[in-house]
Amino acid sequence: MSFGQGMMSGRSALTPHVTTLELDSRTGRLSRRAAFRVVAVVYFTIMASSSAPSPLYPLYREEWGFGASVLTVVFAVYALALLVSLLVVGGLSDHIGRKPVVFASIGLLVVSLIVFAVADGVGWLIAARVLQGVAAGAATGALTAAITDLSPTPRSGPLVNSLAPAIGLAGGGMGAGLLVQFAPWPTTTVYVLLIAALLALAGAMVAVPESAVAAGFTDRRHLRRSLTPTVSLPASIRSAFWAVMPSLVATWSLGGFHLSLGPSIMRSEFGLTGAVAAGLDIFTLFTAGAAGAAVASRLVTDAARGRRVMAVGALVLVVGVGLDLAGLATGTAAVYFAGTAVSGLGWGAAFLGAMRVIGAIAPPDDRAGVFSTTYVLSYLAFGLPAVIAGFVVGVVGLSVTATVYGGYVIACALGSVVATRVSARRAGRDVRPLGPDRQPA
Repeated sequence: MSFGQGMMSGRSALTPHVTTLELDSRTGRLSRRAAFRVVAVVYFTIMASSSAPSPLYPLYREEWGFGASVLTVVFAVYALALLVSLLVVGGLSDHIGRKPVVFASIGLLVVSLIVFAVADGVGWLIAARVLQGVAAGAATGALTAAITDLSPTPRSGPLVNSLAPAIGLAGGGMGAGLLVQFAPWPTTTVYVLLIAALLALAGAMVAVPESAVAAGFTDRRHLRRSLTPTVSLPASIRSAFWAVMPSLVATWSLGGFHLSLGPSIMRSEFGLTGAVAAGLDIFTLFTAGAAGAAVASRLVTDAARGRRVMAVGALVLVVGVGLDLAGLATGTAAVYFAGTAVSGLGWGAAFLGAMRVIGAIAPPDDRAGVFSTTYVLSYLAFGLPAVIAGFVVGVVGLSVTATVYGGYVIACALGSVVATRVSARRAGRDVRPLGPDRQPA
């Protein structure tokens, strides 16, 4: 079922199925497993809202008359706002609890969707993306930490933290494309449905138990220090964390490539027009990513196997991006889409492995801060190349920009393989293909 179809099927499709047996009649709180599902759906929906505007960009371009460089700016301001939000409030839920941050994020996201719905120019579009980025940034650290807190099994948390962005971005892009193409009021319907989904999920979140101890702040200086933009990690995990980062840079750079240049590539390089075509590239990448993460989750039983899966996923990503570039060079959409699917599989596996390692090494008291730092660095990899591409595309053209961008992603992925092997050797292990004879270390 597509995102659009799920949204249209009513409130029951917007909230996870929860039976009365999972609701404590004395406290009015959900069981751990049911709460985990609710938080996962909230994360999915917020990610869906992030990609939902992309299929509307061709309509906005025709109506307001702007070019590919403006599209990359619209994409970039979202990434920048999200980064600032992560830096300032990304670890706030470690102090005040996960739920207050999630509620505030949902409220701000609803405001951003209202701005989208009434937008009548590029300025409104940029303002909406800024608000959306702030909301998503505030929510990301809290939601990933809450998913890890509430995870009913060791594998569930990393799997959902990997799948929710992939499925959300895929569903948001394709669902919005279908709604824009076939539903009435194409520039408002998707936003109204997302608002309804978020309000329903906010109601469900009321029954989710708080998963973090709200330690608060000792004094105003402590509060100011906590809200001062910073990227920090506990000293005990820094070495292991930095070994994971090349994989995250490669995977998030790949996402930035498709979200920033994908709609323009569909239109200018392959002659594919319409909202569904604009969403199909995003849908292909992130659906394949979800499949890759699901397969990898069966292999990743501990951090050591997570590192091996990262290396294999990065190599698959390299093959896929190579096919993307071949499709661009020959003007063959089928080759391009095949490459997008293959690179998506690698994306999902590499990201799942990275999140498994980070989830294992992050101390519980610093979990939101560690995940926020993870996403700050990831979104830098996601947004910074897209900003550069936005300036360059008007000078050298879309094809050259996309080719250089793809080459950069390949270099990052190969670098992640090297970093993983070096890290494994330092730990006295060799990264080899997974097999029945290879037991978890």
